[in-house]
Amino acid sequence: MFTSVDDVSARLAETGYLASPAVATTVFLADRLGKPLLVEGPAGVGKTELAKAVAAVAGARLVRLQCYEGVDESRALYEWNHAKQLLRISAGRDETWDEARTDIFSEEFLLPRPLLTAIRGDDPKVLLIDETDKADVEVEGLLLEVLSDFQVTVPELGTVAATRRPFVVLTSNASRELSEALRRRCLFLHIGFPDEELERRIVRLKVPELTEALTESVVRVVGALRAMDLRKVPSVAETIDWARTLLALGADTLDEQVVRDSLGVILKHQDDIQKAAAKLDLDAL
Repeated sequence: MFTSVDDVSARLAETGYLASPAVATTVFLADRLGKPLLVEGPAGVGKTELAKAVAAVAGARLVRLQCYEGVDESRALYEWNHAKQLLRISAGRDETWDEARTDIFSEEFLLPRPLLTAIRGDDPKVLLIDETDKADVEVEGLLLEVLSDFQVTVPELGTVAATRRPFVVLTSNASRELSEALRRRCLFLHIGFPDEELERRIVRLKVPELTEALTESVVRVVGALRAMDLRKVPSVAETIDWARTLLALGADTLDEQVVRDSLGVILKHQDDIQKAAAKLDLDAL
């Protein structure tokens, strides 16, 4: 998909995703080496958006597996359409079981889920396995099988092998440690909070109507909040939301009243809001 690291940066920027040199380099290598990309970092820093941006750049279909506690093989890989199978069996009452079985375990009755969908067909795809750390450990074994050989065995149909490998992005908020076996199969990328210059560029791109002075103030205040001992520090997503909020309020500057009235946009816990209101010194920023 990409000819160089600079090509990654330029083309991702066209979709509205500003990539740091580390992000652009790792995406380039994942594409060139054909390796899955494991992206870790706090929520709201652009892990999922990176997969969406790569799909947009490549003109590829985004296939998303949203992980959660309890997700299993039938939700991740495939399952059979049991209702349709029962109707088929009822319609063919004069058939023997062997005759019916050949029919009901066919493509017509198969419900492919994200992992199987991603490795079937010749069209370009980006497989996003989102919040991998929220899935049970057993699901990692399934991922290892799929990501090792990019093939899946459906007992009734045989082995389905990818004719065109998808670009794979796994995201994790590090709520639990992923297995070493899964990590070995991936290139690793950690996306943290951006530096001030990159965050200013992001705000200017996403909220171009905001004045340069207010953009500077927003980024400085968010940086000060991240330095505090909060339950949840604001992410890039909250920075953008706050910038849009200030624009909607018609604010020209960040004064104490505006900040106090809008802290709920960037902080999500009452004790964090109280702590920030007490400690934040706008004059010192």
